[in-house]
Amino acid sequence: MRLRKLDLVKTGLLALTGAALAAGLTAQQMGAPGVASWIWGAGIAVVLAALLVQIVTTLSRGEIGLDLIAALSMSAALAFGETLAGIVVALMYAGGRFLEAYAESRARREMTALLSRVPRTAQRYGMAGLEEVPVNAIRPANRLLIRHGDLLPVDGVVESGAAVLDESALTGEALPVERRASEPVMSGSTNAGAPFDMRATRRAAESTYANILRLVEAAGQAKAPVSRMADRYALGFLVLTLAVAGSAWLATGEETRLLAVLVIATPCPLILAVPVALVAGVSRAARHGILVKGGGVLEALARTRVLMLDKTGTLTRGSASAIPRYLADGETFDDVLQLAASLDQASTHVIAELLVRGARARGLPLTPPSEVDELAGSGIEGLVDGRRIAVGSHKYVGARAAMPADPPAGIHDDGSSLVAVAVDGRLAAVLEVLDEVRPEAREALSALRALKVRRIVLATGDHRSVAERIAEQMRFDAIHADLSPQAKVELAQRERAGGTLVMVGDGVNDAPALAAADVGIAMGSGAAGAAEAADAVLLVDDLLRLPRAVAIAGRSMRIALQSVYAGIGLSTVGMVFAAFGYIPPVAGALIQEAIDVAVILNALRALGGDADLQRTP
Repeated sequence: MRLRKLDLVKTGLLALTGAALAAGLTAQQMGAPGVASWIWGAGIAVVLAALLVQIVTTLSRGEIGLDLIAALSMSAALAFGETLAGIVVALMYAGGRFLEAYAESRARREMTALLSRVPRTAQRYGMAGLEEVPVNAIRPANRLLIRHGDLLPVDGVVESGAAVLDESALTGEALPVERRASEPVMSGSTNAGAPFDMRATRRAAESTYANILRLVEAAGQAKAPVSRMADRYALGFLVLTLAVAGSAWLATGEETRLLAVLVIATPCPLILAVPVALVAGVSRAARHGILVKGGGVLEALARTRVLMLDKTGTLTRGSASAIPRYLADGETFDDVLQLAASLDQASTHVIAELLVRGARARGLPLTPPSEVDELAGSGIEGLVDGRRIAVGSHKYVGARAAMPADPPAGIHDDGSSLVAVAVDGRLAAVLEVLDEVRPEAREALSALRALKVRRIVLATGDHRSVAERIAEQMRFDAIHADLSPQAKVELAQRERAGGTLVMVGDGVNDAPALAAADVGIAMGSGAAGAAEAADAVLLVDDLLRLPRAVAIAGRSMRIALQSVYAGIGLSTVGMVFAAFGYIPPVAGALIQEAIDVAVILNALRALGGDADLQRTP
């Protein structure tokens, strides 16, 4: 990261202490030790002043931070005239803060890349042809031209042809994807292919990219609870440090031993390594299409023990598709679907639109219908390529065509819907409209159980028979159906008793339960309300990102705690040696600097881990 992107105060303190150390060493080499001591003392005073401001701020919040030990060591160095040791401590402290800023800047590069790519204008078709308009002026149903290299300014659907999109900034997928006519496309994607037309479905402020940007800003403002856990070590470590330093001084009367203990106890590893590891983990998750709103969420994800899943849009795709339930002799699914969808182009019924989308997705050519007659809510009849087609309920089609002796019912009590299709006065097919289970759902749940998730619960507002049908395809520990939003909240509160609860949903009705869970996770294409209420968002509708998020969180926490234990352990050993006079103050400061660098570099390992993730779907 370029230095101009780092915190200017931290950069300035590092530059000042480095310059003071160099200038003092030069003065000492020139035979002016008094001048050298004065220069080092001035450098210490500046850093100490900045540190005291931070300590006062921390104490005003009722927290005892580990910065107190750093302030004591610098104050003691000034009081005892050990300015060389003091300036090394100041440089160590300023360098640690600088390294923290560098690490955070590097760790957030994927997130800040989102902010730098916000589209400002778009090409919209108007009465006089194409016009360039501000993104905020785009309204649903506006037709837009997306040129090669353009970012999609709003969510929409491909109007015609096919679009080749780079969705890597949103989903983490490296390869471009192809979206065909009528398929949805996400704002923030880049057109990697030929120009195409799209029709807007949302305003800019309501689109995927805008929601992601708001979540990115929220992610940068969260403070990790594990950092507060580090602060909880402060009092005990401070007491230990003062006990060892005071004992060494009282036993020997040597001020240098007290100073050496304070210097080597300066706890930069605990102050810096934990947030660095968690911010790195948040960045790592973002690169895999998982937006986490801060290190605290990552810490909770690592402790996931209970998982509660919504059905529609989460375990299922949330958009139904048709499959053949019955085909008359001599008929094929594609032939029947092509005829039915051609006729349904003249209808606005939700199932008609579904059949049209399904036919186009299969690449079936559709013919404009003629002599169309529709009975709202029941069915539609007309000519397609000279053949008389009727599509609708069993009753509607049965009045217009010969039916088998025992035809399937029009509507099942399990919530699935059957659509009859007649061709030239004869029942050709019965199509079943189902909300399909995501193909990766079973694998995702298995992977989560392998990550020590003890209990997985299905929670849906749909009928119980539908929930049980889903449960036949994968294993749940409990099934709850016919739930209202309030009932989901109550269920979440009960399930939290079994351990850290993660709730996954996509709809506005899921938002209260997402907020009630320890960690709420929203699906990327879900409602904006769910994304706002959630603690994390799967930017791509792929449930396999869920175990990946838990794996990244677990690895980040392990690395953070490694840094804590290693830093405290090495500092404690160093204090003992310093108390017995084996480590002078200057050497202690240099040793502590080496400990700092080692544990922070260890924390940065949370940015990587591809080899570990290869074992996770």
